[in-house]
Amino acid sequence: MKNLRSRAVLVAAALLAASTLASSPAASDGSGGKHRHPHHDPPDSPDSGRVVLDWERTAFAAIYPATPIPVGVPLLGYTSIAMHDAVRHSASRSDSSETAAVATAAHDVLVHYVPAASAALDAQLTTSLSTVPDGPAEDRGAYIGAKVAQWLIEDRADDGYGDTDVHYTLPPAVGTWQPTPPATDMLAAWIGSMDPLVVHRLARVDGPDRLTSDDYTVDYNEVRLLGSATSTVRSQAQTDTALFFNSNSATMVGDALVRYLEGHPATLEETAWLFASMHGAMTDSLIKCWQLKRDVGFWRPFQAVAGAADDDNPDTQPEAGWTSLLPTPPYSDYVTGHGCLTSPAVEVIRTRLGETTPLELRSSNFPTAPRTYPTLTQLEYDALNSRIWGGLHFRDAMADGYGIGHRTARKVMQELH
Repeated sequence: MKNLRSRAVLVAAALLAASTLASSPAASDGSGGKHRHPHHDPPDSPDSGRVVLDWERTAFAAIYPATPIPVGVPLLGYTSIAMHDAVRHSASRSDSSETAAVATAAHDVLVHYVPAASAALDAQLTTSLSTVPDGPAEDRGAYIGAKVAQWLIEDRADDGYGDTDVHYTLPPAVGTWQPTPPATDMLAAWIGSMDPLVVHRLARVDGPDRLTSDDYTVDYNEVRLLGSATSTVRSQAQTDTALFFNSNSATMVGDALVRYLEGHPATLEETAWLFASMHGAMTDSLIKCWQLKRDVGFWRPFQAVAGAADDDNPDTQPEAGWTSLLPTPPYSDYVTGHGCLTSPAVEVIRTRLGETTPLELRSSNFPTAPRTYPTLTQLEYDALNSRIWGGLHFRDAMADGYGIGHRTARKVMQELH
């Protein structure tokens, strides 16, 4: 497998050597090919982190809502990694505009993967470049950004994205998820076969609880009582929380971070690093999540409640006509996709900006009632429990998904230093 991270330094050397510039950048920072600490803009740099925020917003709009939520996540990862690499390669020169490099890299990656949005992407590139004085620095930055995008696209060309030959194939059995007609397959089974974007090894978990275990019994009865569409024990606050977080989990935290950084600006390198870490970790967490959804295929609560009479567990009682509060997406329970997106995003922000970072979350289901939490732990508490209160997941799937996300985020942040 080709690995973008390990080739980044070689990319920088190759693309800059190919230019007509007289001087050449440093090919390595002496850290074994890993990225240097991303805190420092060049002295007196006119570039700011605003260009990254603009292109993150542009990426959200280009990729969603037409793309299914999990399918769009790697595209966010590609775009943010390209911006991060463009900043680093441009910043290694004293005569290159980082703004032009970032904007061009993001534009070219998105045009390649989302060609239907080309007109809007072209317009945003014009807007971004209008903030850069015409001249050699702009040209050089644009050249660097274009080459970074080209290398990323080439490097990811055979990474498994969109490989429709990959399918869910587990046969029907007690405890095994099956597609609900008219669906005949899980959504985007190929995600579980993608090459990781940043990390070399994906996180490991111990698998779902045995159907006859005490832990499964507790989880089963919790979601049966609290997650039902007709639950009489779920509070209105829990219902509202389930509905609030049933929004686009790929963009909810990222959108909040964009708006936070607009009011609390960071350097260009720091801003690019934050989103590369966030979206890189989300991508690699999602790959592990989808691998488990496809290869383990643990049943959803609605299937478990319907099939409880056959699970050999006397403490799990079936309930005729049980349905979840929220619509069940076309893939299995273990592990949570929602958690594998929310938890790495939050972990990056917690590590870099602090536990009390006041993110304002916005939900499509409550457009006039955003939420801000005193701590990120409280945010995660609601986000995690929302999928149980919505009847979509057992607690074990949520806990293990959050474990994957947190561990992956920490590994990605180490790789991108």
